[in-house]
Amino acid sequence: MEQAVELEGLTKRFGAQTALDDVSFRLPPGQLLGVVGLSGSGKSTLLRLLNGLHKPTSGRVRVLGVDVADARSSSLRALRRQVGFIFQQFNLVDRVSCLENVLSGALGRLIGPRLGVGMYSKTMRQEAVDHLERVGLAHKAFQRADTLSGGEQQRIAIARSLMQRPRLLLADEPVASLDPESSVEVMDILRRICTEEHFTVVCSLHQVEMALGWADRVIGLRAGQVVLDSPSAGLTKASIMRIYQRTPIADVARG
Repeated sequence: MEQAVELEGLTKRFGAQTALDDVSFRLPPGQLLGVVGLSGSGKSTLLRLLNGLHKPTSGRVRVLGVDVADARSSSLRALRRQVGFIFQQFNLVDRVSCLENVLSGALGRLIGPRLGVGMYSKTMRQEAVDHLERVGLAHKAFQRADTLSGGEQQRIAIARSLMQRPRLLLADEPVASLDPESSVEVMDILRRICTEEHFTVVCSLHQVEMALGWADRVIGLRAGQVVLDSPSAGLTKASIMRIYQRTPIADVARG
């Protein structure tokens, strides 16, 4: 079975700073991977390497069968159409409707710009409404995005990503700025998408409980190195919390 993600000896440096250091793992399709670690441990850099926003200093990054580092610009554009990206700060267009924000997720499979909901086909408008329904916000379709709560805006962002028809979803701290109830709603949606659509989801998280409760597998990063890689079913909160302590990296990996 082709892996959704394959990393071999992946290293990324920014000048003298090493963001990722010899990272290797494989991720099969249909799995929700939780990536945990301190701020600056390399979580966001990892996600940006997966969709080609960064190029590796050394090592191999293969995503959905494409070698990201060696891909030509046309191949990279085609890959990015299959990779949805959900950001911590939502990145919605505040002054337009939720429906138009979701429709914008389809721009990568269209030719030419689209200004306003009426510029999209009836089929695409219905597809966008269906995605709004999936995240529980179809009744907000014509409401301005900036009138929604943070949790609602993140659900709109997920619907927008689904409009891309992706095979891989990358979520960079998607619940970091949300209250506990909204966080649960967002993680429930990501879990359901992964299960029902057999999507692969890579989700960076600060909240250990979220990783244990919703991920199939947890990878822990510390100073750019993988110090934990385990099915979530075999983990406890205490075992994950070791990566946040001042224990030497070698001791964390052994523990």
